[in-house]
Amino acid sequence: MGCIEDDSIDLVVTSPPYPMIEMWDGIMALQNPKIGDALTNNPSSAFDMMHQELDNVWRECYRLLKDGGIMCINIGDATRTINKDFQLYNNHTRIVNSCISLGFTNLPNIIWRKQTNAPNKFMGSGMLPCGAYVTLEHEWILVFRKGGKRDYKHADDKLLRRESSFFWEERNKWFSDLWEIKGAKQRISNSQTRERNASYPLEIPFRLINMYSQQGDTVLDPFLGMGTTTIASIMSQRNSIGVEIDANLLPSILENIDGMSTKMANDAIYQRYVSHLDFVKERESLGKEVKYYNEALKCKVMTSQETDMNLHYLQSISKCHNGTIGYECQYYDDVAVSDYDVIRPNTLFSKVAR
Repeated sequence: MGCIEDDSIDLVVTSPPYPMIEMWDGIMALQNPKIGDALTNNPSSAFDMMHQELDNVWRECYRLLKDGGIMCINIGDATRTINKDFQLYNNHTRIVNSCISLGFTNLPNIIWRKQTNAPNKFMGSGMLPCGAYVTLEHEWILVFRKGGKRDYKHADDKLLRRESSFFWEERNKWFSDLWEIKGAKQRISNSQTRERNASYPLEIPFRLINMYSQQGDTVLDPFLGMGTTTIASIMSQRNSIGVEIDANLLPSILENIDGMSTKMANDAIYQRYVSHLDFVKERESLGKEVKYYNEALKCKVMTSQETDMNLHYLQSISKCHNGTIGYECQYYDDVAVSDYDVIRPNTLFSKVAR
């Protein structure tokens, strides 16, 4: 990430390889060959060496973030048996300690409970005591801030902040410390390095980007993976930078972003609006007041902070041709989110030739 300027990033949203999860052993050992040897002889040392590699990334993120910028890290703890010894490897605690030592402030974290119906999910000796183990059904979303609160000194900045606000009912859902979201498992058909990935579902970066940044901000994912953070940034009208060490994933990343039609993005934006209308309708049917009105969205809202909120549909997405691997997006400024029928016929997306 040395090519990225200091203090140029508003938000980091990422999910790194999880130390001591077997599928990541190979790529971790490529960073430090001693990790492979330690996995057999000294697993505690392997755990620490894996995190030392991640520490380098968190240090770079601190350099890149603006003062007041936020970093969100999705990480799961690991359980593993090595040399007949079963134990927990506490990844989230190790990352919290590392980031605090770098100067980050740890804000309240989120527990992501991954919904599962697997009947055989329990580990150990089944119904027999003293040999059964609690199954991990959650992961962590760690939230850090660099420096103090973000400043809004100019009128334009304050207005953009208000335009980027979220609905009252979204706030109540998003800022809970427990998220129940179904996980996303995907196979990779064209990578030489691994057959599957551990991408988080789109809903997670979409929420975090809208919670901790505003329209026009720049979002960084230092472990881009399949490009999920970039897609969520496009849907949220944010700039984004993604960094991925595995060059073999590039075809899959481009395929995912190319496959995101403007119709898909706009359907999601419109559904966000419709869900709010449903909320208002249900609340009023119960005799409860919805006091304020948003002229741009043409709907009632709960608080005065939502009255300047605006959502913009995606008009086009095209590849950049300036020697970089990137995309340029255009958004409708003159189409209200309530007037989806105006753009619906024009949202079919044609892939740009590679």
